[in-house]
Amino acid sequence: MTTHYKIQGAPNSPVLLFSNSLGADMRMWDELAPLLLPYFRVLQYDTRGHGGSIEASATSDGVTSSHPVTGYTGYTLDLLGQDVIDLLDKLEIQQVFFCGLSMGGLIGQWLGIHHPHRVKKMVLSNTAAKIGNDERWNGRIETVTRHGLDAIADETMERWFTDDFRRSQPEKAAGARAMFLHSDVGGYAHCCAAIRDADFREQLQKIPVTTLVITGDEDPVTNVGQAEFLVRNIPDAALKVLPARHLAATELPQEYADVLIGFFVGTSAFEQGMHARRSVLGNDHVDKANSKINSFNADFQQFITRYAWGEIWTRPGLTKHDRSLITLAMLIALNRRAEFKMHVKAAFNNGATVNEIKEVILQSALYCGLPAANEAFHTAEEAFRESGIDLENE
Repeated sequence: MTTHYKIQGAPNSPVLLFSNSLGADMRMWDELAPLLLPYFRVLQYDTRGHGGSIEASATSDGVTSSHPVTGYTGYTLDLLGQDVIDLLDKLEIQQVFFCGLSMGGLIGQWLGIHHPHRVKKMVLSNTAAKIGNDERWNGRIETVTRHGLDAIADETMERWFTDDFRRSQPEKAAGARAMFLHSDVGGYAHCCAAIRDADFREQLQKIPVTTLVITGDEDPVTNVGQAEFLVRNIPDAALKVLPARHLAATELPQEYADVLIGFFVGTSAFEQGMHARRSVLGNDHVDKANSKINSFNADFQQFITRYAWGEIWTRPGLTKHDRSLITLAMLIALNRRAEFKMHVKAAFNNGATVNEIKEVILQSALYCGLPAANEAFHTAEEAFRESGIDLENE
């Protein structure tokens, strides 16, 4: 099976990996992604048996577990977790920030136990160390395999969303229902078996990763008590309760994104600005600048980190890539040679190409004048050489 995924964002930003709930695919994170792209590369994937990660044979390929009583074979958390490791290896990503909801939270626990070095920080959302019992999962497996997902769609939406959300956001609720009904029945049932057989209650102490546990105050699937159990047993964990049911990320995308940013990056404009500044300019540049801070310039350094980087560069209205190109054009107009050179290098960190930078300079020749563009070409070429870029091969 080939795991279906998408990754977006500036190439120098750290990666935030999302893992979806049972019966949902990677689209469940689409509304959050733009709010997080100022800080991260966002990696979304479809869990095995969901979305585009459907096996040619849903009845045999990848099935590794047989229940001792029912005999129903399905996936295991070992299999679902290893899919994540294989995806990261394929993309040559050594370490990620992780956020998994429900089944995705179980996958996160597996990663924290078996591959903690691959996770910088982890959010376990609307999940538990042990979700439900055999009777519940076997009953659901039997229902969906006999009657299809439509047989449980209404009760699933009631578990996923509060009454107020379903009333006030009917289009979003309908979209979630359509996503659920689009799920592959075989893949859904196999993942039910994986959840049924997963039990991390005795292994949580092995998780060394700094963890935030999120749940909804009305979540009927993984309630506050189960979230508190995770926090008590994971050595470095904290709890955040949101006014939501099971799919808290869908009910409260802005609040949920703010919680993730606060946990992964920091809650202050300075912390968020320093994160953005490092991802755009590079650690070496920022470390060099910080080493020169003194009593005379300290306030100014605080100001640019907090305001320029923490409040402007982190706005989701423009991508980092586009902000870089706009910044280059303005610096050409202002004839700020040193800043222009610095931001040519930063533009590469944000995914800009040599050809795009060339087009910005050509455009500036029309509106800023030929001497300004000529100087920009010379300065850009210096930046290319210092960055090891061979223009003959671009």
